[in-house]
Amino acid sequence: MDAIETNRLVLRNFRSGDAPGLYAYLNEPGASCFLSMKLEGMDAAEAEVENRSRSDDHIAVCLKDSGEVIGDVFAIPEEDTFAVGWNFNGDFSDCGFATEAARALFSYLFSVRGARRLYAYVEDHNRASRRLCERLGMRQEGLFLEYVSFKKDESGEPIFENTMQFAILRKEWLQSGER
Repeated sequence: MDAIETNRLVLRNFRSGDAPGLYAYLNEPGASCFLSMKLEGMDAAEAEVENRSRSDDHIAVCLKDSGEVIGDVFAIPEEDTFAVGWNFNGDFSDCGFATEAARALFSYLFSVRGARRLYAYVEDHNRASRRLCERLGMRQEGLFLEYVSFKKDESGEPIFENTMQFAILRKEWLQSGER
């Protein structure tokens, strides 16, 4: 995909040299839904960057002034619908970067990719992602009780988490004036 620039960020495909930035937030993922992506070292980070560089599904979010990778956004296509999400380095939280990046991604998906609908899954305890969905104009469509397990307890039993689904339609996005 062509790079997307915002006031402070550049959203672009992953490329060589991005492994340190990716490793910074995937060596200990903050959200449990990303635990399966945990990277055990720089070799794993470099392999993941190589894998992501071949697709538009996972997009690097970089600071415009330094080029540093501070997170990623993703959009997995399902015909005219996309599953969307985000994962950011906690060192850059509370700066509005996730909102800025997600708004740019949503605009791109609706205007360039012709998306009709976007949806996101968020664990009910992930308040930051829930608030981001709300800032983006997404509405909660459902709550799935004990929907998925990312961790096990000390006896090896799965710990199930409640998952919320948020969504927004293109017409809702356009009506909100987010264009």
